[in-house]
Amino acid sequence: MTRQEFLRRSACGFGIAALQSMMAGTHHPARAKRVIFLFMQGGPSQMDLFDYKPELEQRHSQPFSLALPKNYEAPGIRGTRFFGPISKFVRRGQRGMLMTEMLPHLGGVVDDVCFLHGMHADSEAHAPAIRQLHTGHSVQVRPSMGSWVLYGLGSENRNLPGFITICPALGGDGGTPQLYGSGFLPASYQGTPLGRSGDAKNARFGYLGDAVGTSGDQRRQLDFLAAVNRHDAARVGAEAELDARVASFELAFRMQMEAPTVLDLARETETTQKLYGIGEKETDNFGRQCLMARRLVEAGVRFVQITDGGWDHHGNLRGALPVRCKAVDKPIAGLIADLKGRGLLDDTLLIWGGEFGRTPFDQDLSQGKAPASERGREHNPRGFTMFLAGGGVKPGIAHGGTDDFGWDAVQGKVHIHDLHATMLHLLGLDHERLTYRYTGRDYRLTDVFGHVVKEILV
Repeated sequence: MTRQEFLRRSACGFGIAALQSMMAGTHHPARAKRVIFLFMQGGPSQMDLFDYKPELEQRHSQPFSLALPKNYEAPGIRGTRFFGPISKFVRRGQRGMLMTEMLPHLGGVVDDVCFLHGMHADSEAHAPAIRQLHTGHSVQVRPSMGSWVLYGLGSENRNLPGFITICPALGGDGGTPQLYGSGFLPASYQGTPLGRSGDAKNARFGYLGDAVGTSGDQRRQLDFLAAVNRHDAARVGAEAELDARVASFELAFRMQMEAPTVLDLARETETTQKLYGIGEKETDNFGRQCLMARRLVEAGVRFVQITDGGWDHHGNLRGALPVRCKAVDKPIAGLIADLKGRGLLDDTLLIWGGEFGRTPFDQDLSQGKAPASERGREHNPRGFTMFLAGGGVKPGIAHGGTDDFGWDAVQGKVHIHDLHATMLHLLGLDHERLTYRYTGRDYRLTDVFGHVVKEILV
């Protein structure tokens, strides 16, 4: 009997996630125990933030002379021009890393960061690109990377979900529960949403309490449910969806005591809250999410995901990008510093990035009606930047690079599949061995692709 089949047959009544946690094991020594994924939805502009291109700056406003891909179509790109960086680049950290002056707090912790300047993906459209980043596939419904991690390693805390997505974005381009869903994995590996997008202050787990019954009443109800389901499983066979539902009831019962404490940010000192920008208008919402993420991983949550929207700057790049930078700069720097100060950064892998980057030419959606100062950039999956911190990654380095204009990744190229393979490797999992049999074949997060980026490993 395979491990997965044993899990499916044995889960009824006591929760598949708990059993899997007891059986979890790594393929090789792990450097990281947990992941915090900071998803910047929309596609941050790499040449305005981290990937300085002096040639692009010199050619600003000149007619764009590079060849576009065959059949490349997008509104507002006819007669387009080179578009240089909108902000000044400065050198930060001991190695003089070049980065935008719009992220001063992140610059203060840049010696703990590993930039991946040669990222590339497969789709120029938001929805498929976002699916590929989260699940490894741009079209089919597949398990999200958090689900794969939980499936491979189990949870460290049986009183909290092993995979939590904080204030997930729903609706719009790519905003779907698929981004934290378990796909064809058992439903108990799906992410648990915490709160709603844009309202971190009131983020709570839903349906935890029982306003009528006592804890004793709840325990008797759950025991009765478990007995009924064991009887039903013995008669007709176990049902994964039902097992997952029962497991969620059991988890919710246990969470009633621990979850409110973990989410109570008032337990943090005023100094810590200020470190994340809590209480400041521009940074309060994202700062709360980052501090929640730290408290959750500290409590044993395996995978925490945060989504920040508003990075899709087709227009008004000069006005909109500084606003987004202001919102996330202090909270992210605070998160890195706080994890490091508590000794958590060494075995916590932090991932920052969007589904793709932006073009080195401008985009005019007004078709000439608005001034050039209000233009933006089109999508670009051919070359962009993400960064990692902690969890066994070399700090204070930049790996890979794009051409002179930030258009194509040309060296140290890292595909989304490679990013996933590297993440799993740092967690002690071989991306080629972490598989799940479904419809007659073995599936994995990296599909049939992916290489570990060994150059960035400590």
